[in-house]
Order: sequence, then C-alpha cells, then structure tokens
Amino acid sequence: MDDVKKTASSKLKISEDVIITVAKLAALDVKGVASLGSEVNKMSKLRGNGPVRVSMMGDVAAIDMDIKVNGGVRAPSVAQEVQTAVKENVQTMTGVTIARVNVTVTGVVFDETKESSDDET
Repeated sequence: MDDVKKTASSKLKISEDVIITVAKLAALDVKGVASLGSEVNKMSKLRGNGPVRVSMMGDVAAIDMDIKVNGGVRAPSVAQEVQTAVKENVQTMTGVTIARVNVTVTGVVFDETKESSDDET
C-alpha cells in the first residue's frame, strides 16, 4: 500500500470576461437600473476602464461597476440590490468567490418619451 498513485490535478480557470458578462446581465436585470454607467468599446475594455471591472486576488474576485438608475427610484436601494444580485449570480454561475461588489451610481435616466407625451395632452 506504500505505492499510492498520485492523480494528476487539473485546474479550472474562469475568464474575467465571463465574470464581467454575468455581472453585467445580473445588474441589468435589477428593477431600477437603466443602463451601465459608461460606454463600452474596445479601448475601454483594453484599458480596463469599462463599466464593469474585475480584480482577481488568487481565487477571489472583487467587482467594481458603474450603473445609471431610472428617475424616481431610490439610488441606494437599487445599488444594494445590484450588489446582492451580482454577487449571487457570479458565485452561482462561475463558482468564483466574490469578496465585494462596489457599485457607483454615475447618472439618472429620465424617461423623455413619457414627458413629451404628457406635454401633448
């Protein structure tokens, strides 16, 4: 029994792009979130300054995200719901432990179509 065979260990790595995608979808699914906080383009992704940023510390991730909320909602409540939804969804779907989710509300979006239709009546 001294001849114990060592099994080859394998490692699973989740791409930061996957974490960003899951976080983005979870945030946009929260009632009161109008959009993500800034424009996404190739340069913002390359520079790491898009609306969702992930910092990996070993096997643990920290997520920073910018959102815009709808007018008439309580921004702190929406931000807290986003934190909870993002953390739960990312951990459930990827298995990556999330240390924190920092949410910055960068703007408020008012529904202009509703205002203009009210003016016409």
